[in-house]
Amino acid sequence: MTNQTIQVAGSCRCGKIEFEVTAPPLITMACHCRGCQKMTGSAYSLSAAIPAEGFRVTRGAPAIGGLHGASQQYFCPSCMSWLFTKPEGLDFFVNVRSTMLDGPSWTEPFIESCTSEKLAWASTPAQHSYKGFPPPDSYEGLIAAFAEQEATFRKG
Repeated sequence: MTNQTIQVAGSCRCGKIEFEVTAPPLITMACHCRGCQKMTGSAYSLSAAIPAEGFRVTRGAPAIGGLHGASQQYFCPSCMSWLFTKPEGLDFFVNVRSTMLDGPSWTEPFIESCTSEKLAWASTPAQHSYKGFPPPDSYEGLIAAFAEQEATFRKG
């Protein structure tokens, strides 16, 4: 992870909720689980894991929706856009729906999860695929590999 500061805005579809990202993503993902399929109305959800200190809502008040357990998913109460998730026990990042960002650069997934539930015709360019979620002990290496790839991309 770098200490690089950035500023990227994002919003829901109707614009009543706005947020900003001031730290680069730790990693980008596509999730093929049935829950994500149902919540997005698509084949998978796209997200970027943003360090918690690099994310803040700047306008409006998101509502908790989707799952109402320890992991909380936040939506716009007006247009119902799924904006971000705060996963249980992982307080160091916010899982932002990368398609809600004003720029699409973080939508390409580095990893894809829950491919055992993926629709047969759905594919992504992800470099790493998992039938479920990546094992917890693999995240450190995945995050380092993503950071190295991004550093090479920025240089080049």
